[in-house]
Amino acid sequence: QVQLVESGGGLVQPGGSLRLSCAASVSIFSINRMGWYRQAPGKQRELVASITSDGSANYADSVQGRFTISRDNAKNMVYLQMNSLKPEDTAVYYCNAVKYRAILGRTDYWGQGTQVTVSS
Repeated sequence: QVQLVESGGGLVQPGGSLRLSCAASVSIFSINRMGWYRQAPGKQRELVASITSDGSANYADSVQGRFTISRDNAKNMVYLQMNSLKPEDTAVYYCNAVKYRAILGRTDYWGQGTQVTVSS
């Protein structure tokens, strides 16, 4: 079982920055992929950014060049640095962990979410 706890959300003005943090209860060496998703009111949850165990990162087109995902394996932490925030980035952001195992296949774990509001 993997428990994930997010922090760092809040209210920020357009053009501002926030850094989200996700603390994992297990060594993230054992996790194939860590990621951040978001869900705005009335919309489906979408992938924002992900990073594999070998450090390969992937971003949604809407955040490319503005957001950066990183991981600290020693601290079992994953971060999302968000710059040049826009009102359309407003959403609940969820930390996600994916494990692939031979018999169980893919298992997703989720944090409780943290609210990010971009408004003047």
